Amino acid sequence: MQNPTRAEINQILKQAKVIAVVGLSDKPDRTSYRVSKLMQQAGYKIIPVNPNAEEILGEKAVKRLSDIKEHVDIVNVFRRAEFLPDIAKAFDQIDADVFWAQLGIFNQEAFDFLTERGYPTVMDYCIKVAYQEMD
Repeated sequence: MQNPTRAEINQILKQAKVIAVVGLSDKPDRTSYRVSKLMQQAGYKIIPVNPNAEEILGEKAVKRLSDIKEHVDIVNVFRRAEFLPDIAKAFDQIDADVFWAQLGIFNQEAFDFLTERGYPTVMDYCIKVAYQEMD
């Protein structure tokens, strides 16, 4: 697996406006909530993707990626690695630009599927850390 370069990641984050977060928890003590809240405070629109929530961080939650009706710049994933192939296939069906799996999350099958289709793909890297390291 090879993530985009630091410069490419900076460019992704500078251009992005909308981040769909798969597995965003409505519990404030969860990493997905804390990371998404920081990204929201930094000016990104967050779309929670959680079939068990109505609203998270003041945004209406959707049950699945296919329920999103607007363009998504980044799909940020907080689900276990074994779920990534199915999430990658759902990602491929919507009009999103970048697939991003959080720190500790990597799946070779999903990575190959996405990169073979030309999608910029980041895995095993925290979007909050990347944002905070941006120049």
